[in-house]
Amino acid sequence: MKIEPRIEHEQGHRQEIYPLPVATGFLEELLRHVFERHWPSIVFGPIIEGGAYEIRCPNAPRSISYYDGYLTVHFGGTHFHVCIGDNEGSAASPTPPALKKTRRTSRAEIVRGFDADGAPITWQLRLFNGDGTPQLNIFFPNPFLTDEDRVAEQPDWSRLAAWDDVATRFLGREAAEDPLDRTGKGFRAP
Repeated sequence: MKIEPRIEHEQGHRQEIYPLPVATGFLEELLRHVFERHWPSIVFGPIIEGGAYEIRCPNAPRSISYYDGYLTVHFGGTHFHVCIGDNEGSAASPTPPALKKTRRTSRAEIVRGFDADGAPITWQLRLFNGDGTPQLNIFFPNPFLTDEDRVAEQPDWSRLAAWDDVATRFLGREAAEDPLDRTGKGFRAP
């Protein structure tokens, strides 16, 4: 199944937004794939008005589990939970229907952002809850940044490997690489 993007403009920049299914099984497969295969290179966390949490995985996940609607990615002491399914609660304390709806992912999308010249400059996965509040952002490695989050002297196109893998597998892209992704000049002034 090939997913076609819709085009939006956010803060003056064009974005291709690829809407994803929000079925629990799909989201679990996607998140497991990203965190099991690409944990060394991704940056993740919620991006909310007034705060951006850009966290690197400290190591490979020790476990990824699903229970009562929540996917838990556990790195040892550090872990996070994201509600991707129905949170039922316990028999003694069931989750009220409105709260179940609020907690669960209601929108999932892969986003490719463009610079003013129309070249891709950012690649990410975003999840939003039932109220439209960001739950999780995963930033794929950027060829214009180093692992130390510094602007690279030259683009390192090998850093698009995680994006290429996820786009091919979950967006139904036929070719592993999209030549458009390799047309940007990055964040440096011309």
